Amino acid sequence: MNNNFKENINFPNYWNWNGFKICWSVRGENNKIPIIFLHGFGASRQHWRNNLEYFSKRNCASYSLDLIGFGDSDQPGIREIGKLNNEIWCNQVKDFIAQVIRPKNSGKVILIGNSLGSLVALTCAVSLEDQIATVIASPLPDQFLEHKKSITKKSSFKKFQDGCIRIFFIFFPLEIILFLITKFGVIKLGLNFAYFKKDNIDRELIDLVTKPVLRRTSARALRAMCIGMSSRDEKFQASYLLRKLSASKKVPFLLIWGDKDNFIPSFVGKKIANFHRWVKLKIVSNSGHCIHDEDPGVFNRISYEWIRDLKTF
Repeated sequence: MNNNFKENINFPNYWNWNGFKICWSVRGENNKIPIIFLHGFGASRQHWRNNLEYFSKRNCASYSLDLIGFGDSDQPGIREIGKLNNEIWCNQVKDFIAQVIRPKNSGKVILIGNSLGSLVALTCAVSLEDQIATVIASPLPDQFLEHKKSITKKSSFKKFQDGCIRIFFIFFPLEIILFLITKFGVIKLGLNFAYFKKDNIDRELIDLVTKPVLRRTSARALRAMCIGMSSRDEKFQASYLLRKLSASKKVPFLLIWGDKDNFIPSFVGKKIANFHRWVKLKIVSNSGHCIHDEDPGVFNRISYEWIRDLKTF
């Protein structure tokens, strides 16, 4: 990788979002096609180390930001923010577009996500249909249900369930769990499980995942995520969001899935594409959960060809 680019992506910009410090980077000129790269769970903006430069050389402004709770962004707990989930992260991205990108660029925005970042991108696309050019999700997490019947629980039971979830995670010893994870090589084991191709599991990758966990505020942020993601309303779950987006089909949607994904098997992507015929699916052979970093050449090519062929621009 180009050393100058490494310095560029590691050099942070900071944005104040609702009193929280949010870290972000950009590569490319502000007046080019804006792309926001959204990282997965446990990662950060630096996980796009092998992608941003590629797109910046192809008429794009490549933005990457640390979702609140991750990377170098603030790590608030339930007292500070209440909960962390894709609704909150979607609000963060929407405000980033309005406050950081819009003063310099009025064009439609492309959202590219990995795993959790894909869910955030999907959530944004539903609420910002007219501003999003396309979503590229690699892969898309969350339970996928093929029926259209609402699964919303009765409000009284939902409140009871959410209360139990909150109490459980308040007392669950996440501080001890995170300490053990960093001391016994669990992060590297997790990366080996996520990556089918091991070539890019290097010290840089291990550090970008490990350093945020070592911050004293990491456990409280993880607790807010566990509570927030476990108690979401149906309207912030992938199945509902896909049905909502399919009603208008305004936002072209590409799934890129590794056929060796151990976290979310590729049959999930096939089910989504079979049920939602407007969604396009690309299966990448011999790749795992993080195709953009495992096989960046293939990921970049597939993504760029999709963007290039859009009629939006």
